[in-house]
Amino acid sequence: QVQLVESGGGSVQTGGSLRLSCQVSGYAYSNYCMGWFRQAPGKEREAVATIYIATGTPYYVDSVKGRFTISQDRAKNMVYLQMNSLKPEDSAMYYCASRPYPYASGCQAYDRYNYWGQGTQVSVSS
Repeated sequence: QVQLVESGGGSVQTGGSLRLSCQVSGYAYSNYCMGWFRQAPGKEREAVATIYIATGTPYYVDSVKGRFTISQDRAKNMVYLQMNSLKPEDSAMYYCASRPYPYASGCQAYDRYNYWGQGTQVSVSS
């Protein structure tokens, strides 16, 4: 059974940095997508960044390009989201999620992610 556990959220001021971590367990292979999503109060959940574990192929939504970096440590079964130059509009509950899929192209099918963590809160004050 796949399980995802996030950590690393917190409160920072505008321009600050945070690194989120996601511990992944239950996969016997590397053909799956990992994604970071976020949801602010009153807003729909949105994708932030994805990575295809087998190849390390990353993808970012426009609003975080150049500020956020998704990465992995396959030996530790960890996926990270380094967030720099944080803005108040980045404040949200952040979730990691995964989707087993044979190709990296499937990582942008955001409504197809099967497994979700419990979330970690990020708050950015101005």
